[in-house]
Amino acid sequence: MSELRVLLVDDHAMMRAGFRTILSLEDDITVVGEAATGRQAIAAAAELRPDVICMDVQMPDMDGLEATRVLTGDPDSDAAILIVTTFDRDDYLFAALSAGASGFLLKNAGPEELVSAVRIVGAGDALLAPEVTRRVIARFASGGAPEPAASVVPPLTLVEPLTERESEVLKLVAEALSNAEIAARLFIGEATVKTHVSNVLQKLGARDRVQAVVLAHRHGLA
Repeated sequence: MSELRVLLVDDHAMMRAGFRTILSLEDDITVVGEAATGRQAIAAAAELRPDVICMDVQMPDMDGLEATRVLTGDPDSDAAILIVTTFDRDDYLFAALSAGASGFLLKNAGPEELVSAVRIVGAGDALLAPEVTRRVIARFASGGAPEPAASVVPPLTLVEPLTERESEVLKLVAEALSNAEIAARLFIGEATVKTHVSNVLQKLGARDRVQAVVLAHRHGLA
């Protein structure tokens, strides 16, 4: 696995120090910088070009949600944003997803969960705990969630139709099943599921599984 470059953004120095200590123990992760505000994060991201940004929400000057919107809207930035917050609040969760974040993690998560989350979003996947994913799906399916920005959830422009198997996989992704659970449900290999998911994302023009789920519900594909 190639090295993941991580930028830590939090207005509490002790929190940044704790994250740095945890992540620096991993051979495949390097903390390349820190920032204490959203504006500092934007400047640091432009200079350091991290692969993953661990972003707090409540910060002075510019909060993490606005900084995420700026970064994900910048065509020169391809960093994945992992929101790491103390608050398990639906408004933060939906705002983070609408801003283009790839993951949402609570600060009470264990060290191994932080490391795993960084690797997952760094690999281009979306990271939400299963219970959080189900809340997202339920809210979007019922129309109760805020409408994501167009830049975050692209219009549905299928380059080519989904195959029957890809449609099945998308419906199970929209039920918040993991690749392993989908493989067990369809009696196929996990590697095959991963290939189908990749094809689905490409055909939908979705950045990650979260976008795919929103598109699937918005356009009646799930």
